[in-house]
Amino acid sequence: MTGARVSARERLLSAAARRFYRDGVAATGIDAITAEAGVAKMSLYNNFSSKADLVRAYLEARHEEWRELHRRRLDGVGDARGRVLAVFDAYADHAELAHEHGFRGCGLLNAAAELPAGHDGRDVVRRHKEEVESLLAAPLRELLPDRPDDARAAAEHLAFLLEGAMARAGLEGDGERLRRARAMAADLVDRL
Repeated sequence: MTGARVSARERLLSAAARRFYRDGVAATGIDAITAEAGVAKMSLYNNFSSKADLVRAYLEARHEEWRELHRRRLDGVGDARGRVLAVFDAYADHAELAHEHGFRGCGLLNAAAELPAGHDGRDVVRRHKEEVESLLAAPLRELLPDRPDDARAAAEHLAFLLEGAMARAGLEGDGERLRRARAMAADLVDRL
């Protein structure tokens, strides 16, 4: 926020985003987040009901961050093939964002892996992944109007390709696997 005072909530979310991504959800305590945000512990509880609430807000913010990258990639894309590839491009863009201590893969999946079954944060991640698959499926239905089952199967296939590439990119610490997955996706779409 240029020229404006950053709220305690925004500072807490920013600190949580850095720490949760870098160190993990379980390894990051409330004291570390409040210290990094430069706020009192009471500020955290004035803005979030619990650490679980902060985790959910962090995951929702990451989802929105990705959605904005995807919207930017869609600008100027006029065809169904381009809309499929825009999903891959947005993931590559997310991987290229500056990470304080290196790229570690999908922050949503990293966090979800640490959360117990039934945690609200896991629902946020599941909804994100479902939205991504839906964003792949819509243009595929346009490309295959008389083959809805094939369009659905191709969307699932591409979603799995994207997730696998993201996992490998995270392990390797760069986005090269995402670039290769995009090329594979383009080839698959061209053969439909």
